Amino acid sequence: MAELIAARGQMTIGELIEHFGVSGPTARRDLEVLSRAGLATRTHGGVMAPGQNGLAEPLFMEKLRVHQALKTRIGAAAALGVEDGQRLLLDSGTTTLALAQAIAGRDVSIVAMDLKVAEAAASGRTQVSVLGGEVRNGFYSIVGSSAREQLKALSFDIFFMAADAVDPDGISNSTPEEAEVKRSGVAGAKRTVLLADHSKLDRRAPTPVCGLDRIDLLVTDRKAASRLDPYRPRLRAVEFH
Repeated sequence: MAELIAARGQMTIGELIEHFGVSGPTARRDLEVLSRAGLATRTHGGVMAPGQNGLAEPLFMEKLRVHQALKTRIGAAAALGVEDGQRLLLDSGTTTLALAQAIAGRDVSIVAMDLKVAEAAASGRTQVSVLGGEVRNGFYSIVGSSAREQLKALSFDIFFMAADAVDPDGISNSTPEEAEVKRSGVAGAKRTVLLADHSKLDRRAPTPVCGLDRIDLLVTDRKAASRLDPYRPRLRAVEFH
């Protein structure tokens, strides 16, 4: 299946079912395996090969090497907006990892949607919990129905969200699995703060997460300032660092 998707670039679920003679649930389970392995990117009703539209999701260690200084600044700035005693939900991603490093040791309660983020935050007086669910190999994010169900029963002062892509229509993600968990996070938080450097702007990934109207604050870097005019009517607040 991975070879066929790579050869054609993009396929629908129906095409895969017909080609391999399998049921819909079987095809979807196989696609989840390929998605977690980084061999395919799920889209609405189908799948695309890594590298299509320039938005294939890089592995965690690849993301970690990109814009490190900017992510550190954004994470440190976001930490300044956190008050002791607050209950926080931290998304998966290397920018939220920078936030976790900046906030580690403080008197806050954190639920992490990512194993690396949880590890970075677990220090001193910081109480850290991890969502139960499936771990995406090579990405360390936690996804699946169990994670979503847990989030329905929880509430947070702030959800710090990361994004694969942001355009004037909203936030989008490389995989449906992560997008679904993010949407549950938005629903359970009093405020949602998006952490995204300028490289995430003017891009669109396969799976929509939410509109910009669901974001209470965007924390980004100064290079984003010249590109935000189309976004401002939909954004409530922006901080540049």
